[in-house]
Amino acid sequence: MRIPVVWSPATRRHVPRHEVWVGVPTPGTEVPERVDVILAALDGHPTYEATPHDDGFLRTVHDGELLDFLATAAEDWAAGPYQELVGQDRVVPYFFPTGALLAGMPPTPAAALHARAGSYCYDTMTLVGPGTWEAARAAVDVALTAADLVLAGDCAAYALCRPPGHHVTSHGYGGSCYLNNAAVAAEALLAAGHEKVAIVDVDAHHGNGTQAVFWERPDVRYGSLHVDPAAGWFPHVFGHASETGAGAGAGTTRNLPLPEGTGDGPWVGAVAELAEWVADCTALVVSLGVDAAGDDPESPLQVTEDGFRAAGRVLGDLGVPSVLVQEGGYDLTNLGRLVAAYLEGHAGPAAD
Repeated sequence: MRIPVVWSPATRRHVPRHEVWVGVPTPGTEVPERVDVILAALDGHPTYEATPHDDGFLRTVHDGELLDFLATAAEDWAAGPYQELVGQDRVVPYFFPTGALLAGMPPTPAAALHARAGSYCYDTMTLVGPGTWEAARAAVDVALTAADLVLAGDCAAYALCRPPGHHVTSHGYGGSCYLNNAAVAAEALLAAGHEKVAIVDVDAHHGNGTQAVFWERPDVRYGSLHVDPAAGWFPHVFGHASETGAGAGAGTTRNLPLPEGTGDGPWVGAVAELAEWVADCTALVVSLGVDAAGDDPESPLQVTEDGFRAAGRVLGDLGVPSVLVQEGGYDLTNLGRLVAAYLEGHAGPAAD
């Protein structure tokens, strides 16, 4: 038995071209080829193209202003002077109306697109170009179609989402993410009758966006293991063990930050700790980033193929309906086999 795979060709349409990191354009790593290397590695799995879904769950997760901005930003940018003036054909913010700027004063919304972008995007690495919205919106359909399969009776389904989404909050995007696919999948599971849904995030970086979406909610438990942000890693100000939720969601967030260089033993041990913590939930979403691998350009962790397989076995052994949502993973040489190893583990002995 192999876990079904859901994907959409439209997820290839986002081409980041480059990122701007500490003021320097660097080549983008979240590239369309990620889709193809994963698909090639999962040859033999039942494969489905995503079906269109309405915006109901998407608007439950995200503010309408953010969605409206993302849907039109690339077209509006192309109609502006940016290509002619500076050769920039991607939306990239340079101005961020933070609390330090506002100083308690009520702002008037910025008129210029290059200024408005910083009200929605919180970094300079997450550029919007032609096809970005279409790819991100297709990734949401991928996640929802995978949830549909699970709700129809599959034990698990894998959503080949691209671009990833766990850094997106209700109101803002960043970290190479535009829409929060895992959060939308969780909403679909809740709406279908699951009273408590768990999200376990194994990406190398903390899913600050998913944490924010469910920070004050008791119906979704969010647990993440990731490289310690205090060591200088994105998202820097979130992902610490002291963050446990607030209000009705107090105690429903758990973070396990790991030291640089962490390998299979302690990493899988952290997965097991989170699995035990969510064992009473009736459905599971896995934010399946595989960028904790030793060869990945975006992480200092040292997890191997065997580690990802073991993590899959740990979470699969929970025995609850599971939607497995692709997040990070940028080493094109090994990306596909790492995803395949996790799915093999999650499916259990019958897949061996």
